[in-house]
Amino acid sequence: MAFAFTRSSDFPVDKNAGDPCPNLSTSFSCTVHDSLDSRGFRGCSAFDCFGAGQHVSSRLSGGRTWRDDPSTAASMFAAFRTVTALHELLWHLTHARHRTYDDDLKAAVDVLVSEITASVDSADPAADLEMYRERVRPILDAVSEDVRASFRAQGDLVDPILVRYADLAGRDLRRLRTVGADLRGASLLSSDLRGVDMAGCDLLGADLRGADVRGADLTDCLFLTRTQLGSARADQRTRLPKWSA
Repeated sequence: MAFAFTRSSDFPVDKNAGDPCPNLSTSFSCTVHDSLDSRGFRGCSAFDCFGAGQHVSSRLSGGRTWRDDPSTAASMFAAFRTVTALHELLWHLTHARHRTYDDDLKAAVDVLVSEITASVDSADPAADLEMYRERVRPILDAVSEDVRASFRAQGDLVDPILVRYADLAGRDLRRLRTVGADLRGASLLSSDLRGVDMAGCDLLGADLRGADVRGADLTDCLFLTRTQLGSARADQRTRLPKWSA
């Protein structure tokens, strides 16, 4: 309901923000959940709201829905969008805390987690997301640099084309030196990563839609989300982070 989507390889139809999905049942379940991919709703299969839906529906709206009171729809959807963004920041901060040994960084994470959690509980649609992102970014940068450097301790160099925001769509990356690469924001759309060791790779915001990660090792990559993982093409040989179990 809250988000819009556009007809593309991920969705077969257009939908405006706030409009009910054509597959939404009266009980708020998906009527085509078991066949989303075959019907062209691959974006739905991959999407993860980071628990925002459950939080807003159960804790902030008291179990009432926009169907019970249509006048609450706009505020409820605004809260959902805000909480989704805040929960994503909390996801990355929690991951960063687990990956760093720097006590100062851990303390900075704890402060931000406390503040963001308070904003989540209020679900203020006016929460300054950009302010939080600006404060979270340097922490994630510092953790990323430390972790990636540890994977390059033996002097191994990352292939020079593997940089932030690189356009690697459709590229065969199997022969490149990927360990410890900073691929933040990179386009890996439909790229070939079969059997690739992604240890220490920063994948924050990278576009993995259609990326072939069959047999790849993703266990130690940084800032990978369920949405990214769900949009890629994996198989039983793909080694996944522990949180995906």
